[in-house]
Amino acid sequence: MDLTLEDFAAAVGSTGPVAIAGLGTRSRPLSDVRVVHAPIGIEWIEPAEMTIRCGAGTPVDEVDAALAEHGQQVAVHSGGTVGGALAVGQSGIRRLAYGAMRDALLQANYVNAAGKLVKAGGPTVKNVSGFDLCRLLVGSHGTLGFIGDVILRTRPKASFEQWFTSDRDPWELLTGLFRPTSVLWDGATTWVLLEGDDRDVAEMAERFLLTPVSSGPELPTGGRWSMAPSELVSLRVASPGSFVAEIGVGVVHHTRPRPERSPDPVQADLHARIKQEFDPTGRLNPGIDALSVR
Repeated sequence: MDLTLEDFAAAVGSTGPVAIAGLGTRSRPLSDVRVVHAPIGIEWIEPAEMTIRCGAGTPVDEVDAALAEHGQQVAVHSGGTVGGALAVGQSGIRRLAYGAMRDALLQANYVNAAGKLVKAGGPTVKNVSGFDLCRLLVGSHGTLGFIGDVILRTRPKASFEQWFTSDRDPWELLTGLFRPTSVLWDGATTWVLLEGDDRDVAEMAERFLLTPVSSGPELPTGGRWSMAPSELVSLRVASPGSFVAEIGVGVVHHTRPRPERSPDPVQADLHARIKQEFDPTGRLNPGIDALSVR
């Protein structure tokens, strides 16, 4: 990495409003705020330990390509930079099998509002020491600290994967199939992504009368709604094609923006107190409210 963590911390400094930017695929900072960029590059990959260390400014696609050479992958949403994906905190459509993206982050070196480098987490999967600040940083949109580099947990890359469609009830497929990677539903059609040995995938597809297709559905980009997984059944009355729901997860990709909703007062108070503790002057990514953009 050409830019060191110390250089990054010096660029952030300790005074005045400052924003962090990556490739601009997820959000853009205010135009009148000084912008910094995180270190770029892969420092090391430990295939046996199933971990990778890289700068937060490293493109996710670059990490994916490097890990593929070792038959591994990381559960970080594709596109943009690693730091941007973690800061936004939106998991990809494989969350049903891979878990939330926050679970992939083992350690982060970040710069706090005072311009100091802070290490959160540890390099091993079983690390349990200290406070789990890593999880707090994921989804904070850079309002609590700017991530400089990370150690991520990797996972084996499946030898085979295939998308299928079906007109069967998505909840029936969710409970009947063996560990589906993703179950998506638009009110009329169900898409299923299965991974593993090609013979096992073919057997399951035959048993549940699934039809192979070249890819999953195109996801609407109007709004990303969050619902309790049990509430997704209410979408049966919606117009087919106006949404794609992640069954078992609770995320809905909709053609319309997410309905306005008032934050829970207790949750809003907690967010405000955390922000006050981490960034009392509000200098990090000013103009962004992590609670309102969820």
